[in-house]
Amino acid sequence: MKDPKITIERSDLLSDNHYILKKYRFKYELGDINETQTREVYDRGNGASVLLYNRDYNSVILIRQFRLPTYLNGNKSGMLIEACAGLMDEDDPAKTVIREAEEETGYHIDKVTKAYECYMSPGAVTEILYLFVAEYTKEMKQSAGGGLDAEHEHIDIIEMPFDEAMAKIASGEICDAKTVMLLQYLKLNGLMD
Repeated sequence: MKDPKITIERSDLLSDNHYILKKYRFKYELGDINETQTREVYDRGNGASVLLYNRDYNSVILIRQFRLPTYLNGNKSGMLIEACAGLMDEDDPAKTVIREAEEETGYHIDKVTKAYECYMSPGAVTEILYLFVAEYTKEMKQSAGGGLDAEHEHIDIIEMPFDEAMAKIASGEICDAKTVMLLQYLKLNGLMD
């Protein structure tokens, strides 16, 4: 299977209000196919997420927060249950999730295990999401968590039995892709029963 030859012909900035939205015109060549296409691409940087789990308690730490795009697309409250996550500024992915875990959940973790690295919406968004899991204990709780006021985060922290979290995937109460993937990672890798 051959790869296409791509030539970017034009890039127009549509918005740089918070992140960057551009419209691209490009040539796509592959065998007999020689066509010009246009696409809008949203660049918000790369992100990282971590799911905290504890085998002894048979539990996971999740967060619940308002997400406007879900509200606009049918989520009546706009509230979403998720694994904690954040954008990677200058940090590497592991440092990002260690920082985000403390900001959002109040747990200070220092060891993470990489689960996946994936594009979550490759048709329109450039973001690569780095997914991790980390074990936690009650002693690791260092602060109240809840996110940063400067980022207007109003986060609820939820300690939930693992079986309940898995049931919430089936019921649709947990419908965030990164969270579903991380919960399934724990199950598939025998980290939780």
